[in-house]
Order: sequence, then structure tokens, then C-alpha cells
Amino acid sequence: MFALLVFTICLGLPVLSQTPLPAASPADRALARDIFKQLIEINTTDTPRGNVTTATEAMRKRFLDAGFAPEDVHLLGPDARKMNLVVRYRAAGHPTEKPVLFLCHIDVVEALRSDWNTDPFEFVEKDGYFYGRGTQDMKDSDAALVATFLRLHSEGYKPRRDLILALTADEEGGKFNGPKWLLENRRDLVDAAFVINPDAGGIELDHGRAVVADVEATEKVYADFQVTAVNPGGHSSRPRPDNAIYELTAALNKLAAYSFPFEMNEVTRTYFQNLAKEETGQSAADMRAILATPPDMAAAARLGAEPSFNSNFRTTCVATRLSGGHANNALPQTAQANVNCRIFPGHSPEEIRQQLAALFNDSKLTVKYVSDAGVVSDIAPDRKAMQPPAPIKEVFGPLTRITQAIWPGVPVTPVMENGASDSIYFAQAGIPCYGYSAIALERDDDRAHGQDERLPVDSYWKSLDFFYSFAKALGGE
Repeated sequence: MFALLVFTICLGLPVLSQTPLPAASPADRALARDIFKQLIEINTTDTPRGNVTTATEAMRKRFLDAGFAPEDVHLLGPDARKMNLVVRYRAAGHPTEKPVLFLCHIDVVEALRSDWNTDPFEFVEKDGYFYGRGTQDMKDSDAALVATFLRLHSEGYKPRRDLILALTADEEGGKFNGPKWLLENRRDLVDAAFVINPDAGGIELDHGRAVVADVEATEKVYADFQVTAVNPGGHSSRPRPDNAIYELTAALNKLAAYSFPFEMNEVTRTYFQNLAKEETGQSAADMRAILATPPDMAAAARLGAEPSFNSNFRTTCVATRLSGGHANNALPQTAQANVNCRIFPGHSPEEIRQQLAALFNDSKLTVKYVSDAGVVSDIAPDRKAMQPPAPIKEVFGPLTRITQAIWPGVPVTPVMENGASDSIYFAQAGIPCYGYSAIALERDDDRAHGQDERLPVDSYWKSLDFFYSFAKALGGE
């Protein structure tokens, strides 16, 4: 509680800054755009046509061609298609401080050409946006940080402490999670005083106005559940309402109509306290109303119409995949759905598995847990949520100053990440991890994992300027 209180004090108040940042030159921008394009056009999905190593090898070549020592550029991992890249930018002399680690996953979720208006694995610039799978999650930050390390090196920058960049596999799913493997097998390469993870946080825009800068303080727990209906089936000429697809559909309709209970914790409470100061009208009044004791549920319902707000209030579960039946002329004997849940801190996957089974209330259904590696089990783990790390002045001082140099007056506030990230592995290893991307997006234009994923061109350039100044501030001179 003390750490969060300090976190709130450090982040809840805007600190104006008029100090101009060193902007990237046209040549710097051209390089950063070229890296971004190259990464988008390499398919790094966890599918037969995807290959993470192709991307990490391409970035490894850029670092070696730029003059980084081979012993500081490591390509490694447990699978030939899932190799991680760890690059160390050496400090001058003999540093007395532990390194800073920038953690960036380089894999992306699958995207089908038939679903998109552009080819998801072609980098397209149009109408002020960059389009392509990974433009929001998170090849934008991958590219910006690769470009930053290369720019610093070309300028002869000599930090007081080592800076590390890790481009890793399987954050989006798969058997070979990079951070987990690195911590278990080569912790020496990624051991750090703290971690900056751009897979969370960023600038919330409301019709172009920067409203708040989010820094991840905790995150939900990710869990997949396999819901299966089994039935004897029969001839399709004799339909009946108890076939497997109907039973599964009935269960999923219950889920669609259900809302998990409203909850708040210290992080989400602080977030809405700070956001209420920036909002106006009904939204501001509703934010103050949910902070009351007891919270106003009508206000929560109005705010919950915005998906990002609703996800801050409760556990959420949604069906993401369906399969069923075995022949066109037969009643289905088996139907199956994957239900993906993002679990509010304080609850375990096993608790939610049992709640889903109780909600469905059907003895013909089973609800089983599916691990990241695809292993199905009857019981889910008792996984703990990430605890808020204590704020570190050397992180939040420059983070706030540089953020406000780009977006003057925007308040910096702790948030609960509604998804999940690889921060959890470092938190479990005792290394503080802070989620912040410096990417500015409209609240209603979050297309990560979705159709026609895109990033405002201007947002990419601003993140590039942020990471250059932020890396130098963390590294010292």
C-alpha cells in the first residue's frame, strides 16, 4: 500500500515542462521508418508461415553492420523459429549501476488477408496512418527502440550504465515464451535494475486531445478455457434441440449476457481519480460517482459502454474460437469453444473456471483450462497478479518530464493493464517492471489484434523522440 501511495503522489500531479526535445532528423526518421516497415513485413505469428527468428536475425544484422560487438548481440532460444535477440549497449568504463532493460516482444497475432482492406503483412502508409499487423502491438516500439539504439551508437553516446534491448518470442501465445526462457536459462543477459516494457501504457487521446498518460502498475491475469459439449448426435433429418452445437450456443449466450461483478482496486481507483480531473460533463460526474461508497452502479453502467472502461471494472471473458460437428448431414456430437478471460487481480484462473461452470450449469458441458503451450487440464493454476512495483524516481522523473515536453500538461497516472504482458515474468523474478509505450491513440481506435490495425504516423515520430531522450536519461552520460 505504501508503494502505491508514493506511486500516486509521484504520478498523479501534472508537471509542466517547456524544455524542447532533440527531434529526430530526416535521416533518423527514414531509418526508423525502414526498420518499422521491415518488421511489419516479416510474419512473426505462431503459425506455420510465421517465423520470429527471421525478424530477430534481420535486426541482429542491423546491429552488427552498425558496429556493435558480436559478443554484445545475442541470438538465442529453445527453438530455431523462436530465437530471441538480446543487445547490450555498453557503458563507458566500469559501471556501478545495474543495467536498464527495454523489453519488447516481436511476435504478433495471426491476421487473415481476407479480413483486412490491406495486406496485414504489407506496410502501408495512407491518410496519416501506418497500416499492418503489429503497428500497434508492438512492432512500433520494437522499431523505435532499435532505431534509438542505432542512433545513440552512431552519435558515440557513452552511458554510465549498460542499456539492454530484448526482442522476444511468444508473448502472444506459443510454447517458447522468450522472457520466461531467458530468465530461466540466461538471466545474466537480461538481469537489470528495472525493466521498461512498451507493451503497456501510453497516451490516451480524446478527439486529438491528450487526456492522460498511462503507466502500467499492475495487470490482469490471462487465461484460456476450453468449453466442450458432447452429444450422441444422430441423423440430421431428425433434428432435436439437445445437439452439441445448440448446447454450446446456449452456454455462450449466457456468457454474452453476463457481467462479472464490479470491482476496483487502488490502481484503478487512482486512475479514475486522476482521469475525472481531465474529463467534463457526464463522464466526469460518473467517474466521481463510481468512487463513492457505495459506488453508483448506474454510473458504472454508463461508463462501461466504453470497452476500455468496462475492462477496468471487472473480469471479462469472451468466446474467441468455435468448432463443431463432423459431417454436413449429421447432428453434431461435439462442439467446442475457446473462452478467453482477463481476470481482475485477486482472483485465480481456477476460481474463474469454476464460476464459468456454475454459470453454464449444464452437466453435458466441461470447462477445462488451456495453458499457453496448448496443454488442456481439468484444473487451472492459482496464478497471482502482478503487484504494483515501488516507483523509482530515476524512471518517473524523466518519464514525466519527457512526456510533458511532447504533450504539455498531460497527467501521468498508474493504470491496470486490461490485457496481460511479459512484465509478469520479471515481476515474479523480483525485477521492477514499468509498462509505458509513449504511443498516443484515440480511445476508440484500439485495433491491436483486430482488423486493419493502424498507427498514426505522427504518433510514431513522437514515440521515436520520446525513446531517444528517455534512453539517454536512464543511461546517464
